[in-house]
Amino acid sequence: MRRLLIVEDDITFALMLKTWLTRKGFEAETVSRVDAAQQRLEASDFSLVLTDMRLPDRDGIFLLQWIADNRPSLPAIVMTSYADIQTAVRSMKLGARDYVAKPVNPEELLAKIEEALSAPRNETADGKATAGKNVPGTEAYTGFVEGRSEAARRLYDYVRLVAPTNMSVLVNGASGTGKEHIARMIHEGSKRRGKPFVAIDCGAIPRDLAASEFFGHVKGSFTGAQTDKRGAFEAANGGTLFLDEIGNLSYEVQVQLLRALQERRIRPVGGTEEVEVDIRLVSATNENLEAAIAEKNFREDLFHRINEFTLRMPDLREQREDIMLYADFFLDQANRELERSVVGFDAGAVERMMAYDWPGNLRQLKNAVRCATLLASSDYITCRELPAEVTRPVPVPVPSAAPASVPGAIPVPSVLRDRATEIEQIRQALRLSGDNKSKAARLLGIDRKTLYNKLKAYGIE
Repeated sequence: MRRLLIVEDDITFALMLKTWLTRKGFEAETVSRVDAAQQRLEASDFSLVLTDMRLPDRDGIFLLQWIADNRPSLPAIVMTSYADIQTAVRSMKLGARDYVAKPVNPEELLAKIEEALSAPRNETADGKATAGKNVPGTEAYTGFVEGRSEAARRLYDYVRLVAPTNMSVLVNGASGTGKEHIARMIHEGSKRRGKPFVAIDCGAIPRDLAASEFFGHVKGSFTGAQTDKRGAFEAANGGTLFLDEIGNLSYEVQVQLLRALQERRIRPVGGTEEVEVDIRLVSATNENLEAAIAEKNFREDLFHRINEFTLRMPDLREQREDIMLYADFFLDQANRELERSVVGFDAGAVERMMAYDWPGNLRQLKNAVRCATLLASSDYITCRELPAEVTRPVPVPVPSAAPASVPGAIPVPSVLRDRATEIEQIRQALRLSGDNKSKAARLLGIDRKTLYNKLKAYGIE
């Protein structure tokens, strides 16, 4: 029997979890405090610990550290509200196998438990066993992290839906949104995984060399062709060819590309024999290709060939609740690359980063975090280390009676910038809290009465 220890001070929720997990074939036991969890873990063997982040006597971080020191082979999963996402990511570094956001999706939780229990245990340098751990959503092949916002979840649901097929995919999104990451994820989720993934930046190819880059050339076929060269189609044979910024291709090259995709044959420049190729095509663009078709700059028949399925990349401002999740991930990368040991971001930095729109998207965020990591003179990145455009105050009207600050509020801008933004943030807080008005008010940093007044004023039910 697989035994789970549930550490949760919400007795009703803990009982519900225990009942549900028992029906799923687990033996579950509940405690409501960290000290009680320590006693049970010392007295008996468990297969996994499922712990809340906020507990009456100590927090989940303390328990994770204790487990790492005393039960290093025991996997743990953290349950956390959105307000604690940054802390949850930090908890992964202390040994948590994964985390789930509250309100908990039972099927998601079950999948994470099964994954944690089936994960191999690795040996650390000091000989202790530890479960393999990654920030949830990261993949070794991409070095990336999946967002938890609605926009991010919708994107990755579509990615997982189309990946196992052989359909040509067009990834449409602004610069810096991570289009190549999505292309790699599609490749790794397909039957072509393990075969080549070849990426070509169409915007960086000189027009007169495009055919050679795609199809290769034979020695002596043009000035400078001193040896035979294999093109991208041959290099990707059996795998996936990713054409980034495909809208930059010249009309002539579009014709050649269309022929290769239709016939699945290519002829190297200067060659006399055709070569059969089997590739899956993933393309990306930040342009409106339909407008380019209307302006006769892009072939309509090629557009339909590359666009059997479309994925739209959300801008970072559309997944604002993921900003600090991505920032923590980039901080980990920067610490490794720069040999630093910065712990995280202080409250002021978090507020400014959450308020900023990040027009350069993930690329801009990564660069900002990397520079701030290098400049940081303490354990936490502050506004002093962030770029000026991020920390520049946003002019807003000062409310006549600002609501009192509520302890435990999420690290988002406490002043809601305008009516549309305020309504959206209120709706978001209600979703995250499962329509619990008291919890939603705490998430927003206002009191319950103020929230009810705003719900009435905005007609939110």
